[in-house]
This record gives sequence, C-alpha cells and structure tokens, in this order.
Amino acid sequence: MKMNSIKISFVTALFFLTSTVTFAQDFQGKAYYFSKTPMNLGAWGARLSEQQKKQVEDRLKNRLEKTYILTFNKTESIYKEDEKLDAISGATDTWGNNFSPGPLYKNVKTKTFVQDQEFYGKQFLIKEELQTLEWKIGTETKQIGNYTCFKATCKRTDFDVSWWNFSWDRLRNNYVENKSDSIKTADVAGLKSETLKEEIDMVEIEAWYTPMIPVSQGPDDYWGLPGLILEISVNNTTLLCSKIVMNPEEKIDIEAPDKGKEVTKKEYQEIISVKMQEMRDNRGRNSGRRP
Repeated sequence: MKMNSIKISFVTALFFLTSTVTFAQDFQGKAYYFSKTPMNLGAWGARLSEQQKKQVEDRLKNRLEKTYILTFNKTESIYKEDEKLDAISGATDTWGNNFSPGPLYKNVKTKTFVQDQEFYGKQFLIKEELQTLEWKIGTETKQIGNYTCFKATCKRTDFDVSWWNFSWDRLRNNYVENKSDSIKTADVAGLKSETLKEEIDMVEIEAWYTPMIPVSQGPDDYWGLPGLILEISVNNTTLLCSKIVMNPEEKIDIEAPDKGKEVTKKEYQEIISVKMQEMRDNRGRNSGRRP
C-alpha cells in the first residue's frame, strides 16, 4: 500500500453541496488509519541473520503495523484499534494489548477526554480535560489522495504521547531520588503524583490536515486544527489515513465509555508500574527457589 494512496467513498456526491448547518448536525464520517513503526533490534539484532530478522519481524508484525478507525461528527469522535488475528498464531496480541491505547472518546466542544483501558483483566476509565495542543500551522502542502493537506507541528512531553505504555526507564526516572536500579514494590506503591519529576523530554509532532473536511478531529487524542488530520508522525511511528467514508449507511452512536475505575493518566501509570514491579519481584523469588 502506497503511503499517499487513499480511497474515498461517498454515500452521496451531494455531501459537498449541503449547508454548513446540515453538515454540523446530521453527518458522520469514518476515517481508517494504519500505523507503521520501523523495527529496531539494536545491538542484539546485529547478531541475527537476515532470515532470523525476518522471522522476528513477522512475529512482531501485529505490534509494528496496526489499523485504527476514527468515527467522527462535527464535535465528537471515537478512536479505536481494528484488531486483527496474528498471521502466525491465529490469535490476537494479548500481551501487547496490555500496553496499547484503548478506545478513546473526545469531544472538542466540551474538551472531554475519556479513554477505556484494560490492564490484565481490570477495566480502567481515564478521564481528564482534553489537552489543548499549541499547533504551529505552516504554508507547506502536499496531496494525500484527493485531498490537499497543510502541515502543522507542535511539541508534547514524552509522557503525553505514551502514558498508557510501560517503561522501566520511566519508572526509575520518576523518582526524585534514585538510589539504585532495583526498585522495591513497596516504594513504588507509595509513590504519589507530587513526588514525580516533571517530564522534560519533548517530542516533535508533525501533522497533515485537510480543510476539505472541516472538522477539528484526528487520530488518537490529536485535534485542534481547521480540518481532519490525515497523517501524523510521533517519534518513529506514522499514522496515515487510508480510507474515508462519509455518511456511512450504518451509523454508530458516538458515546463516551462509562465502565471501569476512574483514574487520571498519572494514576494509571502508577498502577501499572506497581503491577509490573510486583510481577518482576515474584519471578525473581520463584526463580530463586530450589527444587
């Protein structure tokens, strides 16, 4: 699939002839995105043969290449992964799902952010005010399918772009005092938000939006531009829209998730950090037992 290839299907060609009021009240759209993340095996990968690298790449394909669906109207949207079976095992990526973003609802009018996260069978509901992004809109343009797109950039903290994921480095760096690389579960459990260091690592975000679809929506929690975001690059991952369907025959109710324990992003990060450290400690104790 070419990166600049996008198929556009419409229920009716009269969509572009409708009034702004009708557009705002009655329409619904679905945008399909696919993600591409290069595989980086580091020093370990340098020791592998090309065949071994190919086997690893095939095994990690579900984590490196994903498909998402953004269902949107003028003010609301639901963004979620379109899960697919592993081509090798015939199963979904259960482990990877613990550290993937869950279904996300956002309302750009009320600035509502609600994300459904499941972590090892427990349901969480992350609720916060939708973060305002300080976009810098440029004059550079490019064509994505039938759409003329404009470039925009902004900066976000590393935490903001990956709070749902887990990193041992982040866990260590969150301590005001790091006495060793070994972190006790009791210490992690007692960690409070006020003791966390402010994230200072900034990530450059590059987006391409089209005013031809005048909604302030985009994939994930990106929004705030005068048109639908069709492409966005964050770190080494690029999300690109591959298909848009306006006014689909089967519409869905765009509603915020409402089941799960309500927490903030930082509270959720603390919860999964505690759990991962507990699992690590348990593995260490079990491996140390004599048969």
